[in-house]
Amino acid sequence: MVAERESLDRRAGLSAGLSADRSADPRVEPSLTRGQLRGRALAVGLQLRGSRAGSVLWRLVVSTVSSCLRYRVTGLAAEAAFFAVLSVPPLLFALAGAIGYVTSQFDPGQVMQMRDGILDLSGRFLTERAVDKVIEPTLDDVLRGGRFDVISVGFVLALWSGSRALNVFIDTITIMHGLGGDRGIVKTRALAFVLYVLALVTGTAALPLMLAGPRLVRDALPDRFDVLLVFYWPVIAVVCICFLATLYHLSVPVRTRWRFNLPGAVFSLVAWIVGSYVLRWVLTETAAGSRSVYGPLAAPIAVLLWLYVVAIAVLIGAAVNAAFDQVLAGERAASRAGRE
Repeated sequence: MVAERESLDRRAGLSAGLSADRSADPRVEPSLTRGQLRGRALAVGLQLRGSRAGSVLWRLVVSTVSSCLRYRVTGLAAEAAFFAVLSVPPLLFALAGAIGYVTSQFDPGQVMQMRDGILDLSGRFLTERAVDKVIEPTLDDVLRGGRFDVISVGFVLALWSGSRALNVFIDTITIMHGLGGDRGIVKTRALAFVLYVLALVTGTAALPLMLAGPRLVRDALPDRFDVLLVFYWPVIAVVCICFLATLYHLSVPVRTRWRFNLPGAVFSLVAWIVGSYVLRWVLTETAAGSRSVYGPLAAPIAVLLWLYVVAIAVLIGAAVNAAFDQVLAGERAASRAGRE
């Protein structure tokens, strides 16, 4: 009995000493409640998700930059901008030839204002002799009664050069998704032609609104509809995003859901707006009040640079969509393999 009692006392002393040492040791944590365990698990999960999101974002940036460098985005954007500029003069002449059939319906002052504007634009691209001897007599002849041959030749040249610019976009977007050669030359050219016509329709509706601003709508609508002006720029942005997403969607031979192209469309629109503001600031600071011999070339150079910015924004947006397709497809494959 005495031996058993000593053994029990010894065990009690050892357990008391161990618990005292455990409470004194800062490395040993006390027992956690269920709520504390959940909070700690949630914090660890958020940390893992944050690091994973950062990794995905970094891979998207690397993939986008790699695609832009690999597929010569800057050079192809210059090609697209050149053909876009090339399509403007014949398009204006075709429109002038069409207006010639209905000049009697317009005020003579408006017709003369349009005539002076076309001649001024032509003078920025051509020599003064060419404008006086060729452009001005032809334009006067067209505006007096309309010329079907001018309309036909003008629209043919405009459609050829404009669709050639969109053909650059379609080819580059297709190659960025790794599907180069899946669509034939004839189909690609036909798609570029259709998209150019769609771009003309969209531009006819959107560009005047963008250039005129909300003031044009305010003058056209009654005062009680002034609240609609709040939606002016959002509507313009939505129209542009929808057109860009449609361009990306139709350019890829393998059809995906239309909404998958929205990231690139949104990025392209933002890059276009930022690039336009930067270009405007640069031209204002460097070319305003310039009296150099290059003054007459300032307007066409500015138009070419602006179209170059637009083309770069569109192609980088396509690279963003291709990066999303590549990176997110890899993430889905990795998660599927982890579940299996």
